[in-house]
Amino acid sequence: MTAVQAPPQRVAWLAGAAVTALAVDVASKSAAVAWLPGRSVDLFAGLALRLTRNPGAAFSIGTGITPVFTVVAVAVIAGISWYGRKVTHRGWAVALGLIAGGAAGNLVDRLFRSPGLGRGHVVDFLHLDWWPTFNLADSALICGVAVAMWLSLRNVPLSVPAADDSAVSTSAGATGER
Repeated sequence: MTAVQAPPQRVAWLAGAAVTALAVDVASKSAAVAWLPGRSVDLFAGLALRLTRNPGAAFSIGTGITPVFTVVAVAVIAGISWYGRKVTHRGWAVALGLIAGGAAGNLVDRLFRSPGLGRGHVVDFLHLDWWPTFNLADSALICGVAVAMWLSLRNVPLSVPAADDSAVSTSAGATGER
């Protein structure tokens, strides 16, 4: 059996989702840092813009082990980059791209924001009355994981071996577009 190689379009979907998530996150955090210090902006339905710095992970868990989260983010991005060349399903490509882009968005903060390299605090600025403050990288990660869970529940494979291409193309209607 030959090694599975993703069609170039699938790699483009993965890279496009990752780069888009990263760019939107970096731009939104830059705007939040420039415009929100010392103030809160109420928007609607309990959503407010409120600048915070988070040294930990989700819900500020692990505030004393920021370097560990840096290493985990690098590992996640490296793993998706390596495995992404084998993904043959567009949905999986987008899901993995969103996860990688979200991880990269928070990694940028951990690498380049104070207090220092690999220990930087993540910029969070979206606050809901009933939820901890978060950012768009977090949103990309959650959306990517949700899509991955949905695809897993539907038994959609990440990749299809080259020998099975004809069988998959005839059943694409059952599992979605590859």
